[in-house]
Amino acid sequence: MNSTIAFLKGLFPPVCHDRIFLVGGCVRDMLLDKESRDLDLAAALSPGEFMAAGFRLVEGKSTAPIWFRYDADLGKIEATPLTGVADLAADLAGRDFAANAIAMGLGGEIIDPLEGRRDLGQRLLRACSPGSFLADPLRIFRALRFEADGWRMSPETETLARELDWATHLAPIPVERFTREMLKALESPEPERFFRRMLELKAGEGMLPELFRMAAIPAGPLFHHPEGDLFTHSIQVLARATERTTAPLSRFCALFHDLGKLTTDPADYPKHHGHDKAGFAMAHSFCNRLRLPAEYRTALAWTSRLHATLNRWAELRGATRVRMAAQALKAGIAVILPLVSSADKGVAVELTEWERAVRVARMSATELGIDLEHLEAMAAENRPDLILQKRVEMLRKESLNP
Repeated sequence: MNSTIAFLKGLFPPVCHDRIFLVGGCVRDMLLDKESRDLDLAAALSPGEFMAAGFRLVEGKSTAPIWFRYDADLGKIEATPLTGVADLAADLAGRDFAANAIAMGLGGEIIDPLEGRRDLGQRLLRACSPGSFLADPLRIFRALRFEADGWRMSPETETLARELDWATHLAPIPVERFTREMLKALESPEPERFFRRMLELKAGEGMLPELFRMAAIPAGPLFHHPEGDLFTHSIQVLARATERTTAPLSRFCALFHDLGKLTTDPADYPKHHGHDKAGFAMAHSFCNRLRLPAEYRTALAWTSRLHATLNRWAELRGATRVRMAAQALKAGIAVILPLVSSADKGVAVELTEWERAVRVARMSATELGIDLEHLEAMAAENRPDLILQKRVEMLRKESLNP
């Protein structure tokens, strides 16, 4: 924090220093002795003073305007403009939770009118005011994202959350804001809590209706799925995947790997024939609606399509194994797919065999021992069959001589 304050003192002239305050997460993290990259400020500065320090004004459609600057070392610096220093107390009272409503002046003094410091040790989320959620309904997802990181709402704040009609209050919120909180939750130690609590509090059905439908759908025949419903199964798979990886993309694919089961005709329950193909078809529109990056669309589509096949690894022919490994490489899920499969089954897939298939699928024609002149002389439509045949032979050879 000393270096951060020194940076800010160098960024702004001395005449500004007593009108600038660190607020929010960077102060909370400092008091918890945690590293914090991005900075939040509240500052009673003029537009000219902000611009002279390299800030630009950003006006969001559903959020208050802020002044923004990026620094290579400190990351994003966002400043809430104040009309005067006396407005700091009102700014803090208007924030989400008391633990995030602590300020620090550039002289190092702590300003804590809502006594947020007492909540830090208990990792307690206490709403700054009874109208905190109404001021910005997205704060419910921020609370759940914090819960995924080990925090808990105070009883009074939980009561506020349970009393609201979230469908009405969240309707105007852009889905992008929800998605940002969801992705942060997926990076947390307990991401499954974020989604479980969404259902408990009935918050977010308009954002993620697929999640809310899962509880009423059987995961499959009870012999294979004693956990019962699709929501419970999906949460269990997410929890198992979380033990193996911190990557949010992998965890996302684990949670929604059975997306296609949402399309099953109830007359066919508890079976879900063809859910892998249905999930492949759904993944693109699902991810597009959530405004997720393209890699999420591709990864979820092919994880949905291939995970059930990988679950039957022992039954697969060599050609099927090679084709699947090649497609996983192309889709960027060569690591994700076996992780989801093992989390889905609850047991570890034989990774050595999978990695062998992936290695063979990566081999060039030369590495496979194919004569390039012979390959060029062949009809173009026959070349893939020859290459596949050589890959299968190589896989068999490596399996016999690991």
